[in-house]
Amino acid sequence: MSYVKKLAKKQLIKPPSYVVDCTQYETIMGSESYGVSSNNSDIDIYGFCIPDKEIIFPHLNGEIFGFGRQIQRFEQYQQHHILDKEAKGQKQYDITIYSVIKYFQLCMENNPNMIDSLFTPIRCVLTCTNIGTYVRENRKLFLHKGSWFKFKGYAYSQIHKMKTKVPEGGRVAIIEQYGYDVKFAYHTVRLLCEVEQILTEHDIDLERNREQLKAIRRGEWTENQVYEYFDMKERSLEELYTQSTLRNKPDENKIKEILINCLEMYFGSIDKMVKIQGTADNILNDIEELLRKYKPIH
Repeated sequence: MSYVKKLAKKQLIKPPSYVVDCTQYETIMGSESYGVSSNNSDIDIYGFCIPDKEIIFPHLNGEIFGFGRQIQRFEQYQQHHILDKEAKGQKQYDITIYSVIKYFQLCMENNPNMIDSLFTPIRCVLTCTNIGTYVRENRKLFLHKGSWFKFKGYAYSQIHKMKTKVPEGGRVAIIEQYGYDVKFAYHTVRLLCEVEQILTEHDIDLERNREQLKAIRRGEWTENQVYEYFDMKERSLEELYTQSTLRNKPDENKIKEILINCLEMYFGSIDKMVKIQGTADNILNDIEELLRKYKPIH
């Protein structure tokens, strides 16, 4: 069942109507999707919705881009620390639902969180319409070698937080117990292992390294072991990046085609709203080529 709908029905959240009624994909993220959650873990939910047609195509409302008052675009609905006291154990939720446009863009950029949301285990998927299923079926098309730079950047961020020893969200007890924040440590290792899968297998199994990640969360790795692993993995992944047969960059036209198909599955034909590369442009190019070919020589 859609948690967005459930929480909205309980009046714990008040998102726009199209977030409640038009969410196409909704999945549990975070430690649950990596197979390392504990009983007191918060529930992170990501997904995408299709907002009103006029939001996606503002010119339908007479708006001219760059002229006059510009309408605020909907990109995402986000709310953290939603406490459901009626749920067993008083569960706390963090919810982020993106516009389908923003979601596709972030996935195409290989943003680690967004890519992960497409590869969550099926047990984590809460809502998946025909459109959501279609996107999941085509999820490997979003992967490209640029993922290495994105994932490496995120891994650097996590290990930097681990080094600074500045507790986030009241994690003082964790640092006092283990000498460092094991949460940042396990995320560092997770990110490196995920991008290794992307570069070698062109796929992701989020739970593959769960036992390794659980061991880190239990404090079975020393802080130095994490640093040494990071340095070793970074060197091997730099080499793997050059050898990988994965596409160098996203096939933007193909991903755009999938996006357009999603919109047409929802709205019907949108041929008068958006220009699709590869149709009229190609015909004009063919005509120009024929004219050049048969142009009389004077």
